[in-house]
Amino acid sequence: MRRDIPDPSIYTAEPMKKLLAALGIGGSAKAPSASATFYRPYAEEHVNFLYNLLFCDDVSLFERGGQKCSGPLASLLADQPDGAALRAIADDVTNEGRVRALAYNQLRAAGEEVPQKKALGIIVEVPLERGLDVLAAFCEGGVRYLNQSGKVVVFEGQGNPVEDLAKELVGLAQHVVDQLGPWDKPRLPPPRGDTVRLSFLVSDGLYFGQGPYGFMSQDGRAGPLLAKATQLLQRATDLASK
Repeated sequence: MRRDIPDPSIYTAEPMKKLLAALGIGGSAKAPSASATFYRPYAEEHVNFLYNLLFCDDVSLFERGGQKCSGPLASLLADQPDGAALRAIADDVTNEGRVRALAYNQLRAAGEEVPQKKALGIIVEVPLERGLDVLAAFCEGGVRYLNQSGKVVVFEGQGNPVEDLAKELVGLAQHVVDQLGPWDKPRLPPPRGDTVRLSFLVSDGLYFGQGPYGFMSQDGRAGPLLAKATQLLQRATDLASK
């Protein structure tokens, strides 16, 4: 992503109270599990929840405080998840990429075999003067943008206006994933300084690559991803500002 994109004065792709209520975030959100990796790069706690939700490494964050879950989340959050149900969720291409990643994670944790190198999403992190800019795109076309200021843009659902660009970005991510291997250690803290990080939600784990912005933007693999991410970010923030 380019570093010269101005902050729109309004980010309202979806009303924030409605969004947080749907995710169980706010006063009723369940705290992260004691063994989970949970980072706080933002001043607002609800934005930190949104940030950590992107990586799908703590299913407890997806619990809707005090509410009974339905659909795929009910299976994912069961005390003893059913293996067949998890596989059905993971393999269903109509499901959200994060939901599929959670299901694949649980299958791997149970010792089950999963497909290799199936890209489900990409998360681009760019440290800026006032904080961390994060753009995430998922295989079903959903998008999350967390601005350095803590403002948020969310697009989701079939037919959303940035769906095609999001899918194009994940398609480019697949080409990079094909050349990498999964990260087998806990997720790293958010990048700082001039380090840009590209993280990939993949069927067989979290992949990532990082480096100085100048190098990454010129790299044969990372450069096209950053260019497409910039195009997606411009479109998303333009729409949100309107």
